[in-house]
Amino acid sequence: MAVYTTVDELTLASFLSAYDIGDFISFEGIAEGVENSNYLLRTTKTNYILTLYEKRVDASDLPFFLEVMTHLASKGIDCPLPVPNCNGIILQKLMGKPSAIFSFLNGKSYRFPNRKKCKALGSCLAKLHLNTKGVKHTRQNALGPQSWQPLLDNIGQRANQIAPSVEQMTQHQLNSILAAWPQDLPRGIIHADLFPNNVLFDDDDLTGVIDFYFACEDILAYDISICLNSWCFEADGSFNLTKSRSLIHGYQAVRKLSDAEINAIPVLAAGSAMRFFLTRLYDWLHTPKDALVSLKDPMEYWSILQFHQSVSGVGAYGFD
Repeated sequence: MAVYTTVDELTLASFLSAYDIGDFISFEGIAEGVENSNYLLRTTKTNYILTLYEKRVDASDLPFFLEVMTHLASKGIDCPLPVPNCNGIILQKLMGKPSAIFSFLNGKSYRFPNRKKCKALGSCLAKLHLNTKGVKHTRQNALGPQSWQPLLDNIGQRANQIAPSVEQMTQHQLNSILAAWPQDLPRGIIHADLFPNNVLFDDDDLTGVIDFYFACEDILAYDISICLNSWCFEADGSFNLTKSRSLIHGYQAVRKLSDAEINAIPVLAAGSAMRFFLTRLYDWLHTPKDALVSLKDPMEYWSILQFHQSVSGVGAYGFD
């Protein structure tokens, strides 16, 4: 989440007049994330999230995102529910941009979740993978492997602004990842951005999953690798094997991984690290300085990428 577009109260009041969600009390921008403009909206009924979709989100993808959230909620997975206006319409225009209001989920996120939270996340991820069957809209992964070389080409020598020779070293590692990328693993709808800040907890009980705006069809095990990278590395950059093992056990208790999926984890995890390194680096170099957004350090994922390039097998991730 982030804020790129400022909404004044008069315009907001006009927008909310089409909804039956109670009287307006307050709203405030949410600075986390990098994709859309988000506000916490308080009314006399309850709290909501107001989202304005920015240029980086293709408006033609919005029906897919909305269906995924609605479908998962119908399967008992807690995620934001789109709130229609009085005419039953979900998507509106606000400040000239596609916008929607969503239910607010209680709970808090944890930057460095413990092993119990990692196990709960693994279980939830497997349920998400199993319960997205039946979604009618489709969306390919716009930030999948086919996008990484063009993204690096776009960044070019500016990559060397963060450290010497980064462009050359990144190209070498990208070549290695793409050459080994698996082609025949089980696929389905994945979240593709299930970082700790997108999962809410009450103590160790998982209460909700948010921010589905990278959801797409891709390799299911790739989603696991994204979570291993974002949940199992500590503040000092070390990999926590106990957390990784807990996450994997939680997942496999719901959906058993095949041997081919397990054996592909090292390259999938390296690819996940490459994807987030490149997009973070691009944002680091291109995000407007006056945008109310918390930029992520690309070098965090550079370090994670080096870890995956150094492992000797799947035992490094906690597989028996």
